[in-house]
Amino acid sequence: MRDEQVAAAYDARAAEYIALIGSIEQLEDADVALIARWRDETPGQLLDAGCGPGLWTAFLAESGRDVIGADVSVEFLAAARAAHPGLRFEAASIRDLPYPDGAFGGILAWYSLIHAEPEELPGMLAELARVTAPGGRILIGFFDGAPGEEFAHAVAPARYWSAPALAALLGDAGLDVVHAERREREPGAAGSVRPHGAVIAERR
Repeated sequence: MRDEQVAAAYDARAAEYIALIGSIEQLEDADVALIARWRDETPGQLLDAGCGPGLWTAFLAESGRDVIGADVSVEFLAAARAAHPGLRFEAASIRDLPYPDGAFGGILAWYSLIHAEPEELPGMLAELARVTAPGGRILIGFFDGAPGEEFAHAVAPARYWSAPALAALLGDAGLDVVHAERREREPGAAGSVRPHGAVIAERR
C-alpha cells in the first residue's frame, strides 16, 4: 500500500487505536522484555520507525536514550507530541528516510512493515539498513504466517511474514539475523490474536 493510503487509514482510526493500545501496561510482557533487552544492548541513537502514537518511542527514551519517532500518520504524530512533549517526532516514510547514512545505532520497526507489498519490502529494508551504522541492530516485529500472504487487518490490508523469509531479504540488504522468535499471543492481550514473530538483524 502507498504511504498515503496507510496514513489515511490510521488517521481515520487513530483515537480507536490509542484507546485499545494506549499504554505499555496493556501490552504483552514478552514484547516489553524483548524491546527493553534490544534497547539496552544497542548503542547509539535510536529510531522508532513507524512509531504510531509514540508508545514505544517513550519506552525507548526512558533509559535516557536519544530517540526519534517517525511516522506517516498526522493524527498519530499529533497524539505522540501531545503525550510526550519532550520527545522528537517527525513525519517520515520508511521508503525514504530523511536521515544520513549510518545515523542510528538501532532501529525499531515494530509492526510497521506489515502493510508493505512483497515487492516493496526489499527496498524498505534496504532503506532501514542505509541509515543503520555498521554493527547497529534493527528489531522488526510482524505477524507470523505464510510469507507475503494478505489478511484483513483491522485498519488496512496487511501481510504475514516469517523469520526465514525476512532473513533472506535482510541478508540482501546487508543485515544478518542474530535473533528470531515466534510465539502465540497471550489470551486477553491488547491488539491482535495472530501469532507474533520478531527478528533482530545486525548491520554488516
